[in-house]
Amino acid sequence: MAYGFSYKPAEPLAESQAIAELMERIRMLEAQAGKGGDPSRADAEALLGGSPDPSSSITVSEAFELYVKRIAFDDQYNKSEAQRRSWEKTKRTSINYFIDQMGDLPLSDITREKALEYRDWWMEKMQPQADGSAPVAPNTANRHIGNIRSLYERYFKHIGAADVEDPFRDFYFSGKTEVKRASFSNEWVRSQILVPGLFDGLRLELRVIIYLLIETGARLSELVNLRPEDIRLNAIVPHIAIRPEQNRELKTDDSRREIPLVGVAEIAMRACPEGFPYYYDRSTLVSANLMKAFRQRKLLPTSDHVIYSFRHSFEDRMLEGGLDYGLRCALMGHKNNRPEYGMGGSLEYRRAELLKIAHPFEAGVFGEG
Repeated sequence: MAYGFSYKPAEPLAESQAIAELMERIRMLEAQAGKGGDPSRADAEALLGGSPDPSSSITVSEAFELYVKRIAFDDQYNKSEAQRRSWEKTKRTSINYFIDQMGDLPLSDITREKALEYRDWWMEKMQPQADGSAPVAPNTANRHIGNIRSLYERYFKHIGAADVEDPFRDFYFSGKTEVKRASFSNEWVRSQILVPGLFDGLRLELRVIIYLLIETGARLSELVNLRPEDIRLNAIVPHIAIRPEQNRELKTDDSRREIPLVGVAEIAMRACPEGFPYYYDRSTLVSANLMKAFRQRKLLPTSDHVIYSFRHSFEDRMLEGGLDYGLRCALMGHKNNRPEYGMGGSLEYRRAELLKIAHPFEAGVFGEG
């Protein structure tokens, strides 16, 4: 875009219906050159259509670099560095899938035919595979196609060519696949995990996080990034506050919440009242360390169990314990689509309800009873 005008070739500008716009471009050149001056050749060619269309040669990979650095600035503004890296990695993976299959094409060369060819490739990946590998889920294909679509649309909007037709339009796979949702049973948590001395040798912060995962249902990233002001041990109801920061997003707006500390979680949190500064913005490292610790101690009942399974377990316990739907949504950080069932209640109420389902634990499980 030059001086507020998007690029147009000289021939369309010379047509009768475009004469008014052509005159506006000429006046802009004269204004930029000043009285008696001559406009630069580059400006004249750009405004009057004498130079090649700048959008005609930029490749997918080049457009993606521009997307990361400038076009998607708003998308990254409130992310932490780790969140921004994860965001870029996900987008780049999608773009690389397209390049590997279709080539690093100029964006202007991506026709509907080529987009359909790429969609067909994902359709093949969604079928049973000859090598026995698992088929790609529809949501996975939708995400990767959606990311190349977003790059295409937002690049052309960025250069002022918003009327360019999207070759990936209306591509969406509506099929569903069964999602395995493993959770730890109450018996497993109590007999295998809440065992005194089991985690001796782990860093204190990791031990604390394990017990918080069990009794809060919070996401690992939410716990790892707690700030001192989010840990309210001296409140009438000791609790933690899950809140966004200027440079850290929560997964959703509904993720913002306050969770009372009950059972072993309260004792554990008092051991790290300032949070976990060593692991701040390093939830991937924490996850890897905890998975290693659980594998070494044979604490994963099946291959489907992961650290996130504690969140599923917490949700199951609330349901089985008869906790109100609105309260369950509030504590999980889920959107409440049935507000008539309440919005979660006070901290005192939340604590009383959580105490009903808190795991019993032996003295010494965290150095005291």
